[in-house]
Amino acid sequence: MSERSANPVDVHVGARVRLRRLMLRMSQDKLGENLGVTFQQVQKYERGTNRVSASRLWGMADVLDVPVQYFFEGLALESESGGFGDNDQTPLVYDFINSPDGVQLAAAFSRITDPKVRRQVLQLVRALAGEGEDEDAPQE
Repeated sequence: MSERSANPVDVHVGARVRLRRLMLRMSQDKLGENLGVTFQQVQKYERGTNRVSASRLWGMADVLDVPVQYFFEGLALESESGGFGDNDQTPLVYDFINSPDGVQLAAAFSRITDPKVRRQVLQLVRALAGEGEDEDAPQE
């Protein structure tokens, strides 16, 4: 890993901070204000460019109303090379979370309780993306 590249763990923690902040519809300004830092610092934490100290992570957990372990959920063990595994979809998830509509889409989708409707929404999104139906996907 080069000196300037962000550590994958820091990127993961930052993505979780961003996800929770957006789920709460909280601005970077408001989070920074509650933590006693600037919104630019919050941006750096969310991108993984700056590491979050233990005390700051504790404060974030309090402000965002989650347990500290929330920030590490979904974090797979890194390969010896320090990168993500070949089959790891974590970068895809980061791209989705960081997209303007990703969090809103995920939040709205998670509120759909009917499994058949969820499946139909998935089929619609695949059709719009120009993909065929996944034959290996479980049928509801």
